[in-house]
Amino acid sequence: MPELSLLNIFLLLGGALLIALVAGQLVALVVGETRQLRAQSLSEHVARELLLTSLASARRAQRKAEEAGAPWNGIRKFSVARKVADRGDACSFYLAPHDKKSLPAFKPGQYLTFELDIPGQKKKVIRCYSLSDSNHPDFYRVTIKRCPPSKPEHPSGLSSNFFHDHIQEGTILDVKAPGGHFFLDTSKEVPVVLISAGVGITPCLSMMNELIELGSKREIWWFFGCRNSGDHIMKEHVAELAAKHENIRLHVCYSAPGPTDEEGTDYQHKGRVTVDLFKELLPSNNYDYYMCGPGPFMESITTALTEWGVPDNRVHFEAFGPASVKKKAAAPVTAETSAAPAFKVTFGKSGQTADWNAKFGNLLEFATSLGVALPSGCCAGQCGTCLTAIRSGNVIYANEPGSKPEPGTCLACVALPQGDLVLDA
Repeated sequence: MPELSLLNIFLLLGGALLIALVAGQLVALVVGETRQLRAQSLSEHVARELLLTSLASARRAQRKAEEAGAPWNGIRKFSVARKVADRGDACSFYLAPHDKKSLPAFKPGQYLTFELDIPGQKKKVIRCYSLSDSNHPDFYRVTIKRCPPSKPEHPSGLSSNFFHDHIQEGTILDVKAPGGHFFLDTSKEVPVVLISAGVGITPCLSMMNELIELGSKREIWWFFGCRNSGDHIMKEHVAELAAKHENIRLHVCYSAPGPTDEEGTDYQHKGRVTVDLFKELLPSNNYDYYMCGPGPFMESITTALTEWGVPDNRVHFEAFGPASVKKKAAAPVTAETSAAPAFKVTFGKSGQTADWNAKFGNLLEFATSLGVALPSGCCAGQCGTCLTAIRSGNVIYANEPGSKPEPGTCLACVALPQGDLVLDA
């Protein structure tokens, strides 16, 4: 019997141990479930807080966007926050909104239109200047080169000299919203070639700065031409960007290097920017090309790119100044009208009628030759000052306007008649 008692004791102990193990597992299971529920609750709480934070952030962004709004209509007051001199007799003007409100974003390559009260002028002078920097929430920047007066009919130095001599920090300016169809689509990753000469660097500089600010790794080839380091606008800034970012390939051309200019340091090529240089350096012609510069420069590059087989839809350009527009317009006008029947252009209010003459680059110049005074500003289809109503007939545009006018109107500075035309002027 003692043996049986001992066996019973072992059985009892074994049962107790089994019960303890089961109980321990149950306790562990309950604890685990509790921890999991707590963790799930904490996770849900964190997710809920993140959602609320995101919604609040979205609401703030929406309010900011609503405050900034779409590009404003008409004139907005800006004060000159900074004025910074640069090489090449250029100067950068940092413009802050006088009302202290946010600024709408612009597309790199676009321009601002200014209405200037210049002493000695009977009416406001309208001029367009390309934005020369990336988007910033509290200022716009334009970089303006001082230009000596050219022909009397095209006083190109009027506004640039006014900016240099009379516009100081604190000056209030009347400015229209950013505009223009010449801009870089930053959502794409297609490699680009930026081409500029002289002050034509400004829109290309805006494009490159914007790509860098966005952290884009897009392949950028930069070709810039000027006479020497004395004319090399934004020289240090561009060189610094090229040194820091391996996706930028910088090629500066000096047509007349100075005695202290070093090839390989100050510039890479002696001579002018040409498509022959592109052929030598670019792996292929399969790029999007963006360019800005004087008329002859633009004409030579665009013609050579076409001959190289670059499709027209991959070549984007902006000529600046009245002379540039005239030279761009002259060739197609002659080609399209030399063999066409003569037709008449009538200025209804002035009572003037004359046969259209293809030697005039646009309707504004034609009107001026007849003594018909049309309002004008930029003479490049950008500012809209020369907007004129059409009573009958149709026009085409030698250069794409900054914004297409409403039906029944035209921008006389870049418009050409397609046939008999009557203008309300």
